[in-house]
Amino acid sequence: MKSYLAAAIQLTSVPDIHKNLAQAEELIDLAVRQGAQLVGLPENFSYMGEEKDKLAQADAIALESEKFLKTMAQRFQITILGGSFPVPVDNTGKVYNTTLLIDPNGEELARYYKVHLFDVDVPDGNTYRESSTVVAGTQLPPVYCSEKLGNLGLSICYDVRFPELYRHLAEKGADVMFIPAAFTAFTGKDHWQVLLQARAIENTAYVIAPAQTGNNYARRLTHGHAVIIDPWGVILADAGEKPGIAIAQINTTRLEQVRRQMPSLQHRVF
Repeated sequence: MKSYLAAAIQLTSVPDIHKNLAQAEELIDLAVRQGAQLVGLPENFSYMGEEKDKLAQADAIALESEKFLKTMAQRFQITILGGSFPVPVDNTGKVYNTTLLIDPNGEELARYYKVHLFDVDVPDGNTYRESSTVVAGTQLPPVYCSEKLGNLGLSICYDVRFPELYRHLAEKGADVMFIPAAFTAFTGKDHWQVLLQARAIENTAYVIAPAQTGNNYARRLTHGHAVIIDPWGVILADAGEKPGIAIAQINTTRLEQVRRQMPSLQHRVF
């Protein structure tokens, strides 16, 4: 693994897949022109809308999302994480919330189905029942080992509140942890940054957190602030509150330095 540039994309995805993919392509192009070799898209990058509408279009969304990711990876010769999109589950009428890691040849490297579903009554008056349309995954997320980019661990959004999942990724050797999200504006203002920093610090790993931002549909407001965080917890780049990118170096020397200075993973008792 050598040092390289990574980018976390920030979108305002809406109930229009073609508009979303056009916005994503524009920002991927921007990231690549700035030198990014590893690019992450946020949760629900290709579609954010009412749950019933998502289900009605799930087959088309899944097909177009996967095709888009493979096309972008090949065109720009990058490794790309498709933050998440719905993939229909046979005989259920529901979907998996799915993230894919794709290499520059357009080949799938890793796939993860979100295991923690967001069934929460948020104090701002909004209620979320992800399980009403999504089937929870049953497998812990994978770590893809790349000689060029390091060991890449996958997760999705609400997972960030469950540190045991990231300890699993650390035990599998993760150098970089992806946390693509569509964090609510209400919870994000208090919890987003501190949770991401905690996951980076406790596992001495880089965190790449692409994000949704703004008003996606109806009362669905997302927090933004796509970030890249180093293993010491330092925020290297923050995309703010508008669509854009956070881009920063994944530095091998820095990773090794932090792990020498704070060898907490070696000191675990339980």
